[in-house]
Amino acid sequence: MGKEEKPKLFGLLGKNISYSFSRGYFAEKFESLELKNHKYVNFDLNNIEELKDVLKEYKKQLIGFNVTIPYKEEVIPFLDKIDKKASEIGAVNTVRISKKGKLKGFNTDYYGFKESLKPLLKKKHKKALVLGTGGASKAVAFALKKMNFKVLFVSRREAGGNVITYQQIDETLIKDYLLIVNCTPLGTHPNVDYCPDIPYEFLGNSHILYDLIYNPTKTRFLEKGEEKGAVIKNGLEMLELQAEKAWEIWQKS
Repeated sequence: MGKEEKPKLFGLLGKNISYSFSRGYFAEKFESLELKNHKYVNFDLNNIEELKDVLKEYKKQLIGFNVTIPYKEEVIPFLDKIDKKASEIGAVNTVRISKKGKLKGFNTDYYGFKESLKPLLKKKHKKALVLGTGGASKAVAFALKKMNFKVLFVSRREAGGNVITYQQIDETLIKDYLLIVNCTPLGTHPNVDYCPDIPYEFLGNSHILYDLIYNPTKTRFLEKGEEKGAVIKNGLEMLELQAEKAWEIWQKS
């Protein structure tokens, strides 16, 4: 009898990711496609340097991996190549490993966000507030700019340029920026009582509130928007779309 073949391995790179959507999604996908030799695992790392050990340990098996908070930017120096869009965005959420062991970074977040947002948009939606300034917000802003939105980032810290603080959001601004996207982890399970500190009282039925969080399905941020008549959407469809795009990329390994 020959030696049992090791499974083709895929994974998620992140920190404190036991809740991960990706593992369950791909486990189901592999089962439905009857890909018995495919496996998706979590690489829960305390720091990005541990990626070297992962790559060494699974050298012959690893085909590709997704990247989540807080490593979407930190992973870039470990790559041999980076796709043009990911380079423009400045964040990577999908990595493909070639047969020669070369790592190439891509960003499928922007695609998932753009495609899931499109059906909600009307002509009046021209300006967006993007809450947070991390890797996910970079992909969101990239997609919005491609859709001709004026984008203003909101951060806890004063940064200048097109970044304002939460304290600077007033009634005039809220009524001008009809799309608000939460790219922060505020409100993620189990801390469901938290939400970004914006003046929700000025929201109305012309607003769209989009939350990248998918667990819970309706965050406090979305609840508060819904109470004011806003259109709301969570990040589940975005995650599904970006996962399918990542799968396409890995098929080319």
